[in-house]
Amino acid sequence: MPSMAVLGIGTMGMTVARRLRAAGVSITAWNRTRLKAAPLTSLDVHVVSQPAEAVARADIIFLLLTDGAAVEEVLFHQGAINGLRPGSLVVDMSSISPRQAKDHAARLNALGVHHLDAPLSGGAAGAEQGTLAIMVGGKPADFARARPLFDLLGRATHVGNHGAGQLAKLANQMIVGITIGAVAEALLLCQRGGADMSRVKEAITGGFADSRILQVHGQRMIDRDFTRHGAVALQLNDLRNALSTSREIGFEAPITQLLEQLFAQTADHGLAELDHSALFVELASRNGMT
Repeated sequence: MPSMAVLGIGTMGMTVARRLRAAGVSITAWNRTRLKAAPLTSLDVHVVSQPAEAVARADIIFLLLTDGAAVEEVLFHQGAINGLRPGSLVVDMSSISPRQAKDHAARLNALGVHHLDAPLSGGAAGAEQGTLAIMVGGKPADFARARPLFDLLGRATHVGNHGAGQLAKLANQMIVGITIGAVAEALLLCQRGGADMSRVKEAITGGFADSRILQVHGQRMIDRDFTRHGAVALQLNDLRNALSTSREIGFEAPITQLLEQLFAQTADHGLAELDHSALFVELASRNGMT
């Protein structure tokens, strides 16, 4: 296995690093708040204070950062660029815009450093279980090089050149957000009309309307349990990234635009940090339903 660096030890970064280390991968880790990465030392992960120090001896670098601005800052302004060796491979697993992914790839390639954009879907549970969906953009040879590591985390698919992985992630988030809206509206319609939402969900399970969103998020709506898994604020950011990218490439996305407005109103009404299934609460309020 290649030597690795993992930059960004939040919930996902921690879980990814633990799973890779359990498979015997040698890892150096960095996080802006070093204390958050400290638990990894018990797994014989080397935790360092500077990004350049983390990447200096790594063949492959995984980035699991909050957004495009954070990736830009860590790579090009906090010194990681000074530690990267020619021939090393940066795998950006953060969710950023396709435009940013292309820009980062070009700047790294100019220095002899390879790049993949490889955003994830499946959350920390998927990382822990090795069932993540990994959408990868970049050169096929670089994908093949990282494939053994991807296989430890889930199912990786090469979808095109630089930026294509982020496009696939935007498609994923568009489908998630739009389907949450459809499920919430349909269940509320049934409740208003006098049907039992739980029985309705049971009745349509297995039909064409069935989906993971219906099963997972629909159940959260029925239970009125909006404990954060994927926040309204993050879903809103994803939809805005999708709309921004749509404008850049001359594509009209009216359904996504409508859901962006609904999630924005949900956030404005104090629900930004609840689970994105809390769109149900916004739609219920619009209809005078508690």
